[in-house]
Amino acid sequence: MPECIIEGHSECIWSLAYLKSSCNVMSASEDGSIRQWKSDGEPVGKPWYGDGGGIVTMAVSPDEAMVVCGGVDSRLRLWNIQGGSMIGEPWEGHDDEVRCIDWSPNALEIASGSDDGTIRRWNPDTGRQIAPPIKTRHVWVYAVKYSPQGDKFISGGEGVICVWSRDGKLLIKIKGHDDTVMSLCWSKDGAHIFSGSLDDTIRKWRSTDGKELVVLRGHTNAVTSLCLTPNERYVVSASDDYSVRIWDLKTNQPVGDPLLHDDEVSAVVISPDGKYIAGAGLDTKIYVWSLEAVLRRHQVGVLCALVFPYPLLMVLFI
Repeated sequence: MPECIIEGHSECIWSLAYLKSSCNVMSASEDGSIRQWKSDGEPVGKPWYGDGGGIVTMAVSPDEAMVVCGGVDSRLRLWNIQGGSMIGEPWEGHDDEVRCIDWSPNALEIASGSDDGTIRRWNPDTGRQIAPPIKTRHVWVYAVKYSPQGDKFISGGEGVICVWSRDGKLLIKIKGHDDTVMSLCWSKDGAHIFSGSLDDTIRKWRSTDGKELVVLRGHTNAVTSLCLTPNERYVVSASDDYSVRIWDLKTNQPVGDPLLHDDEVSAVVISPDGKYIAGAGLDTKIYVWSLEAVLRRHQVGVLCALVFPYPLLMVLFI
């Protein structure tokens, strides 16, 4: 059972983010709002509404002072987190829905990807583009992520994962997925890339040459979102099969039973202290799970299987 189920949005929740300073969770929805919640589900302040309709993606600045979001109207908006107010006017440039956003580690630029097939980079102080748009080979850009070192960024969409230099030059193309790449994340040292795809798999790649290292199979529908735990022992994934799953990167096997939602799951994040997982999607609710509890149940299950390999004998013993 989840520790908490948070309700308040009226349409699909597309994006989630944890705040390190408070461990509050932020959510962005098709209902056009961004909301902030305490870990017990209590809302923090009022919802923030722009005038651009559904919000598909958001990202919190490294100093947690601002959040940038994008959505169906093709524009980006910058918000002050403390005041819950929009900063300046919307940023214009994309020609179609904005699917993904990320801040550079030094907070000096923001990258966005869109259904127009481009990646655009922005100065957060001015809201202006800092370079010509990158015309990718993705058709639609579903994921963009800066490396932790800030020296490059990656993008995913139809066909391939692209690794770009900071100045926008294509370094390598990584092929291997059988369908669109929906989500990406980096290891802390920048050596590895993890990807989730419409082909139902999660894959681990070497970032320098694109060599495929691991394929994780178990989801029965598209993998829409993924993240690493702070200690990088586990990768957590969300899927259209109504579940969140935890994967042990030492064994490359799933840990415990799937964490079930009532509909397709579009976003998953893990708290900065590594204790909680939050997932959300089409059922408009945020599910908060204790990672420690899931791992504990799994360990008990493994121990029982070793001690009582035959269920009937276990029942007789009890």
